[in-house]
Amino acid sequence: MNTHLRKALTLAAAGVPVLPLRAGKLPFGNCTRCAGNACGGRPTMKNAGACSCPGVCHGWAAATTHAPTLASPLWAGAWKQAQAVAYHPAGAGLTVLDLDDANAVDWARKTLPATRIVPTTRGEHWIYLGAMRSANAVRPGVDIKSSMAYARWLGPGIGTMTDLPDAVRALVVTKPSSVRSVTVSMPAGGGGCRHRTPVYLERGIAMAEQRIAEAAGGVHATVYRTFLAVLSAHGRCGCLTDAHAERLFAVAQTKGESARHCSDAWSNARTALGM
Repeated sequence: MNTHLRKALTLAAAGVPVLPLRAGKLPFGNCTRCAGNACGGRPTMKNAGACSCPGVCHGWAAATTHAPTLASPLWAGAWKQAQAVAYHPAGAGLTVLDLDDANAVDWARKTLPATRIVPTTRGEHWIYLGAMRSANAVRPGVDIKSSMAYARWLGPGIGTMTDLPDAVRALVVTKPSSVRSVTVSMPAGGGGCRHRTPVYLERGIAMAEQRIAEAAGGVHATVYRTFLAVLSAHGRCGCLTDAHAERLFAVAQTKGESARHCSDAWSNARTALGM
């Protein structure tokens, strides 16, 4: 039994849902049956599905306290490649305030009640009792990880956990919308349309929106890969419109991406595909 699996089983025994992370601090990809969320997703996800895949699928939603699942042969390959252990904060009734730099840490110390603190590579995790909605970039250098999210396990930390303060909840409630209109060019098209029906295109865009919305980490990479997949599948026949791009940009910005990064990711995807 490797170190990561041993730690995961210890946390699971304490009621903390866990999962392995691969290189880059990312969850493992879905199995072929669950690829592209074709299975409909797990019952624990935002859009509840019926998937009961025994593999390490669906990112944060794979987190579990079930020891036989964690130690099963289907998870063994992931544990062998694992670079870290992650946990689902809301599943343990917790919220993690991810402070990514010294300025964010200084703000928290001046503004928020003390709680359990775990040092990170660049800042600190402040862990509070109570779950809430997750959100990225609620202020400079600050992310909230709770429901529909995962956080790396970096040790027990120091201090006593206190109740989630209203000041943290307000960071999500009062956050102004940063969604901006898209200003990108569409591929010229001209190729033969291979979409069987308009529903086929709509399904593809909806799946792309969901893929971005469910990104629990590595959002930059997820946005680029999703744009690349959409343009590869739908960009050469002229079917994509500004409205489609607007939808993708909007969901990316709700995950904390800037409008400029969205535009860059779109442009880079087009360049990679020679469009």
